[in-house]
Amino acid sequence: MMKNFNLFIVLLMFLITPSLKAADHSVLNIKDTDFVLGSPESPITIIEYASMSCSHCADFHNDTLESLKTEYIDTGKVKFVFRDFPFNYPALVGSMILRCVPNDARYQYMNALYKLQKNWVRREHSDTKKELYKIMQSGGMQQEDFDACLSDINLENDILEDVMNAQKEFNIRSTPSFIINGVLYSGNKNIKEFRQIIDKILSQ
Repeated sequence: MMKNFNLFIVLLMFLITPSLKAADHSVLNIKDTDFVLGSPESPITIIEYASMSCSHCADFHNDTLESLKTEYIDTGKVKFVFRDFPFNYPALVGSMILRCVPNDARYQYMNALYKLQKNWVRREHSDTKKELYKIMQSGGMQQEDFDACLSDINLENDILEDVMNAQKEFNIRSTPSFIINGVLYSGNKNIKEFRQIIDKILSQ
């Protein structure tokens, strides 16, 4: 689990700060731009903050999320909100490219990027983009669309603004972090741990 920001992301935040608008609402509020699975009427809301390059985030998505989806999301008990919390350049471009995928395909692409994380998360930025494009191209994305997505400064700013807001309100410093009905749980959780938390809330 990463405890400190990568120097890249810190410098980038300082550079874009003047262009960011002040947060005018809690991060607990679901936005129109959020990617959400589950019914809006679900009694429990889980907000995940994850970094696409984080191995612990990959473990959650590869080993736990599908069980959570089957048991609680698909049954109307939980709505799950995915939020980006990039710690480095690969994570940022991974988050950006997923924002450029249609919502009906985004879950599948996200799972693919986590499963193939070791293939595209590279030290060199050019290698990261090259390997990431190979994955996106296999799903039909064209080079010009890929380049346009990663050149979208407004998209980049939106993602980093969300990071700053999450830090400000919940002091999130590591990934994955989960806010479950307003309570922060840091670190990866297996399905048994999620069951304990969710079932306790449902029984109240």
